[in-house]
Amino acid sequence: MPLQKPWRDLDRSTVSSAPDRPGVYELGDSSGTVLAVESGVLRDELKTALAYGDGDQVRWTETHTLERAREIASEHRDRLE
Repeated sequence: MPLQKPWRDLDRSTVSSAPDRPGVYELGDSSGTVLAVESGVLRDELKTALAYGDGDQVRWTETHTLERAREIASEHRDRLE
């Protein structure tokens, strides 16, 4: 099941509005196909994704800890396989 959040364009504005907190994020192409599910400190992770052109869109959810973010990301990756 995908994250229940709307897609946002992966651009500088979106990255600057991302929280500086742990979370899970999905990168998608322009048609909304999920390319990757990752976790970490959201703003830092999205800066890297933007710099490397890893996707066209992004959506995320915050978590309280990095450990919980990793658990959720793992669950979501399983559904992509």
